[in-house]
Amino acid sequence: MRLRLGCRMRFRLPADTPMILMLRVHPSRDGDVVLADDLATRPAVPVEPYVDGYGNRCARVLAPAGRFEVATFGLFHDAGLSDPVGRDARQQPVQDLPSEVLTYLLPSRYCETELVSDFAWAHFDALPPGWDRVQGICDFVHDHITFGYRHSRATRTAAEALAEGVGVCRDYTHLAIALCRSLNIPARYCTGYISDVGQPPPYPPMDFAAWMEVWLGDRWWVFDPRNNDTRFGRVLIARGRDAADVPLTHSFGQHELTDFLVWISEG
Repeated sequence: MRLRLGCRMRFRLPADTPMILMLRVHPSRDGDVVLADDLATRPAVPVEPYVDGYGNRCARVLAPAGRFEVATFGLFHDAGLSDPVGRDARQQPVQDLPSEVLTYLLPSRYCETELVSDFAWAHFDALPPGWDRVQGICDFVHDHITFGYRHSRATRTAAEALAEGVGVCRDYTHLAIALCRSLNIPARYCTGYISDVGQPPPYPPMDFAAWMEVWLGDRWWVFDPRNNDTRFGRVLIARGRDAADVPLTHSFGQHELTDFLVWISEG
């Protein structure tokens, strides 16, 4: 199948403002491109692309004072398969893990493992290490947190999500990541598009989504504690230790977001 996807954001800026934009599909999907989701701005400004230390596609712009718009539109091939499942995937001892995944065991800005470690061991140590343990964490997080945009707070950490029991998809993901890392399971934060393909209507308003990838066996596996169901048409934009590494937009100055639109659909 083909997926049409993209976004549009409009800002009001009191002064010329440098920005970093992380809105384009991850390079791992380059082989699926039908129409590249190049970044467009209005008014038109120079766009300087680069790849960050986590392999994500980024762009630098100097946004002019006043009204500023950024948008993408792309068309991608997709196999139409659901997220892979590997129920036999096992957790590796820390000493056997590849060196490049060790950073995803460490605490980070929003995933303070030192504050949730005791809870993690008390509640999930009895589960078989591997797929069942990670799924048990996702089941808990999915049931524990009440979703609602009214609960959104950009500074909420994993420990605060555990204590408050409310949040949005990034909070589900941060808490699940922190619990996994506390149990010596490498986990990293992902952001991107999730389509409604295969889901029954009515469909909620589209938004960017957050999920996690967990290292089991010899590879990364997708887990989605927010939805915690079978999903098709998942398209990665960026991955990192937590949301601090992958902000969709980062401005070096004051800005007001005045309009926000995201879409992904079969077609």
